[in-house]
Amino acid sequence: MTGELRGTRVSSVNHCREPTNHRDRPTLEVTLAYHQHSKHFPSRFAPSLGYMDWETQPNPFRRFEGARTFPLGFESVGPRPRYEPAFVPGQVNPAPLNLATVARFFCDALALSAWKEMSNARWPLRVNPSSGNLHPTEGYLISGPLPGLHDKPAVYHYAPLVHALELRVELSMEDWRAISAQLPKNALLIGFTSIHWRESWKYGERAFRYCHHDVGHAIACVSVAAAGLGWDTRLLEGVVDEDLATLLGVHLQTGIEAEHPDCLIVVFPQSGCLDVEMQRSFRLKTDLVAALRAANWMGRRNILSQDHHDWPAIDEVAAATEKCRPPSDDFWSSFSHPNDSLELHDSPLSLRSMIHQRRSAVGLDASTDITREAFYQILLKVMPGSNQIPFTSLPWHPCIDVLLFVHRVEGLSSGLYVLLRDPARRNVLRCAMEPSFLWRRPDGCPSSLPLFFLLEGDFRDAAQQTSCDQAIAADGAFAVAMLAEYRKPLEDFGSWFYRRLYWETGVIGQILYLEAEAAGIRGTGIGCFFDDLTHRVFGLEGDRFQVLYHFTMGVAVDDPRLRTLPPYQHLAVNSKGSEPINPIGSDLFFDSGT
Repeated sequence: MTGELRGTRVSSVNHCREPTNHRDRPTLEVTLAYHQHSKHFPSRFAPSLGYMDWETQPNPFRRFEGARTFPLGFESVGPRPRYEPAFVPGQVNPAPLNLATVARFFCDALALSAWKEMSNARWPLRVNPSSGNLHPTEGYLISGPLPGLHDKPAVYHYAPLVHALELRVELSMEDWRAISAQLPKNALLIGFTSIHWRESWKYGERAFRYCHHDVGHAIACVSVAAAGLGWDTRLLEGVVDEDLATLLGVHLQTGIEAEHPDCLIVVFPQSGCLDVEMQRSFRLKTDLVAALRAANWMGRRNILSQDHHDWPAIDEVAAATEKCRPPSDDFWSSFSHPNDSLELHDSPLSLRSMIHQRRSAVGLDASTDITREAFYQILLKVMPGSNQIPFTSLPWHPCIDVLLFVHRVEGLSSGLYVLLRDPARRNVLRCAMEPSFLWRRPDGCPSSLPLFFLLEGDFRDAAQQTSCDQAIAADGAFAVAMLAEYRKPLEDFGSWFYRRLYWETGVIGQILYLEAEAAGIRGTGIGCFFDDLTHRVFGLEGDRFQVLYHFTMGVAVDDPRLRTLPPYQHLAVNSKGSEPINPIGSDLFFDSGT
């Protein structure tokens, strides 16, 4: 059966109704149960097929067939903006809003970065990382008239395969004024959705977690790409999921291949102003939502697979974690960490070069050290702050701290460490962890970096064993486990915050990826890990804290059989001079690296 006919899944617009029968459970109970059931253990992995069903492998590119397509141009990657200054607002002059800058923005945020080829196989890589290179995240643009693109306000889908915008619906000027009146001048909106099937095809029940890692990576990619143009970004969390689905046109989608709404981001010049009250109060007006429901949406979504495997647990947790109402007042945070030790000089590195050369390591050399200064610089960059891109995009109090397995850092003892991204959690975490831990400041640690040495020793085996016995976690300079303050924020804000915990880890992960490139090494995210075994290494019990993501960094070992090709050489023109050649064919497969 096709994706249009099989299955009963719908977009999440109906999930906010009250329970209607005895089988329905409170959303928090469903969310906690999903998280527990989707854990990996040394004795068993989370439910999945257990093999690769190549016959149902999804197409990694969503297209809306029949929609008007607007090709975007390319700007050569040059030496400016510089890498370090771009992470501080005000260091890059705001670029004008036009077709060329929108094209560069998408090229740096969500586009292809290369093709890889080995023997008769080839596969694309993208700027935004993805678990298993499966790319469940779809991007949308909502804007007013754009010089050189279109003379009407509209909603577009971004098609990374051809670096183009697909027109989904035109908005009236009245509707656009109702949106833009709540935003800074010259603002754009970016929307994200997830196609859960893209991940569950390979990873089964645990896939919902990976989808939201990827949303976090994409949020950071958008933030950093915008910063390179002198633009800023903020999540607009006042919009509920049902309205967001309508704005992006995915309210019409049904079946296992349906897109599920994730988030809405405003992009605006750094010289503009979006205060917290504006961010909190942004809404999609009732009249606009009604008009979009009645609108003539253009294009028909392509079918990704000819057959599917159902994972009801993903449907349940997607419904349980839907945001049905705007956040309460205590959700919005004014957290600020004075990261005075972070010095962002006008380094010779190019921001866009770092963005486009980013790769996931598939092997590390198990021998090379990194300097203590490089290690500290990387950790300083993952600290949140009111002036620290991309964390300025997230409006909630930081919930993720960083546990570290340090293997090979010059001048530092090997062992276990913890980085407190909120220093106020120190006493709570110290009481929750192994009582014998030292909690000592390491040598030469910058004054504003809340890093603590816990226990000396060779923990390479522990890093490998907790990461599903993957050697790459032991072979780098250090490995990371991202620890969430888990139970309390779900109880305080609601089950919908579960997704945000993963988004925060994805944002941190993206900075680790870029910092690895800047340091001349390489990193990779690790979604396969033994949850509770990781907790035991650090003496954690219960569910007050939970590890949500692993990561590792070191000197990469490249496979000499792999050939790297430019990202858009496939955009040849046919004899009529209009249609790009689609490179997808039977020889395409997807590697676990991105």
